Amino acid sequence: MSWLGKMLGGAFGFLLGGPVGAVFGTAMGHQYDRSTGRSPDRRMNRAEVHEVQWEFFAATFQIMGHIAKADGRVSEAEIAAAKRIMLRMELTGDMRKHAVRLFEEGKHADFAWESALEKCGQVCHKRYGLKRVFLEIQLEAALADGALRPRQEQLLLQICDQLKFSRFEYHLLRAALEAQLKVAFGWGGQHTNQGERNTSPYRAAPSLADAYAALGLKSSAGNEEVKRAYRKLLSQHHPDKLVANGLPAEMVRLANEKTQQIRKAYEMICESRNI
Repeated sequence: MSWLGKMLGGAFGFLLGGPVGAVFGTAMGHQYDRSTGRSPDRRMNRAEVHEVQWEFFAATFQIMGHIAKADGRVSEAEIAAAKRIMLRMELTGDMRKHAVRLFEEGKHADFAWESALEKCGQVCHKRYGLKRVFLEIQLEAALADGALRPRQEQLLLQICDQLKFSRFEYHLLRAALEAQLKVAFGWGGQHTNQGERNTSPYRAAPSLADAYAALGLKSSAGNEEVKRAYRKLLSQHHPDKLVANGLPAEMVRLANEKTQQIRKAYEMICESRNI
């Protein structure tokens, strides 16, 4: 049985958060040991992987709370989205309590989000896949009430700048994510008679246009282009690759869900083209 992950995680957690941090770090290490039996990417040893996991996990929930509070109040839909993400990650016990505490920290008016994000950016460095997953999680949580508020989008763009994630790629990511959520769950912003977005998503049948958008394509794309886009997205979200680069094991389930959304969109396109 592997024990190195639990030892390093516990030691690192204790340094950061005392006994409670040690419990959390050990649990994170256990999840990592259980999730992969092979060595992580050669660019990092296991201690480095655990450091990335820790900072990524902390920043994920702190920034999520900060974005939720960016427009002045945290909506019920945003709270539900945070809980749903914790549920999908199967966080329980001390780990769930820690995630909730991080979310609450992010909501404070004096929360130094730039500093928290800087730590995450330093450990992620040039790992584009981790930055993409981080932004996808933040976008999904922010879109929970049906629309991004101006201050929320402004903050997300500032986050992109600090992580050196291009704004052009951000807009492509947002469009693809909205389409993927609609293809997978029928999520979409509902308009009122006054033309304003409703505060809750609704379920609607996804269209073929949504499927193309989910893969970042136009309907005029050729069959080979469709296949290339599909394979590229699957590669970007491959759980083993992300874990090797430091994605916390608890977030692997989110990566798996993402590949399912991409696959569903691809299957819709293939069915329409008889390929």
